[in-house]
Amino acid sequence: MSAGGTPSVDPGAFAFAPERGAEPAAVLCLHGLSGTPYEVRAIGEACAARGLAALGPTLPGHGARAEDLAAIESYERWLDAARESALRLRARHDRVFAAGLSMGGLLALALAADELVDALCVVGTPLRLPAAVRMAVPLLRRLRPYVPKRGGSDIVDAAARARHPSLPVMPLRAVQELIRLQRTVTPLLPRVRAPILVAHGALDRTARPADAQTILRVVSSSEREWLACEGSGHVVPVDVDGPQLAEASATFFLRRLGSARSALTAARDAS
Repeated sequence: MSAGGTPSVDPGAFAFAPERGAEPAAVLCLHGLSGTPYEVRAIGEACAARGLAALGPTLPGHGARAEDLAAIESYERWLDAARESALRLRARHDRVFAAGLSMGGLLALALAADELVDALCVVGTPLRLPAAVRMAVPLLRRLRPYVPKRGGSDIVDAAARARHPSLPVMPLRAVQELIRLQRTVTPLLPRVRAPILVAHGALDRTARPADAQTILRVVSSSEREWLACEGSGHVVPVDVDGPQLAEASATFFLRRLGSARSALTAARDAS
């Protein structure tokens, strides 16, 4: 089977507000596996409209061919790219926040565990895939390296699903690396002390809603907020509840412009 399928989308859609260096804070927007920054564009633009810098990098292996994603040898490439972006923003801004969808949520949690961000929003973040998938992927990927995404992306809004840029297939090698990333990040949850907003689509067929509740319960953040997105599937930022999520995320970050670092310091002193 040929992987094929270059995402068809205006590359300019990936450009959030350019950094001018005068913004009080910046938001690092991280997309999901086999996706593009388009998935988190709405969050970035909502933050930019309120005076925050917003950066939405294309993670390694993404944005072009499925073969490129299949060639990624380790999840650490994605994690290193997220860290590099966070450190770049940290050098230019007083506060750095992260917003992550799905795999991007895992990366945002890892950044928070290393105290590289001052607050975070995670959306549709899967802590583990079903046991059958975890056991089958290492064997199947040698026989069938790509599996089709039947029905397209997990988005309830039909028009949004039709225009959503995403690979038509999922490289199983990449899924295996996602599983390794999950196994790395899940034990780090108690180290997350930054204020956190957790959102999840009630109609999500990709990530379990129970994982969102686990994140809320296990992190050590003194400030935790929950947003139920009742009309959406997995890719909430472009789905029915996308505008609500974008507004909630921007508001959440703005409220923490002056309190994020002090909250982290207090939590560290108390531990």
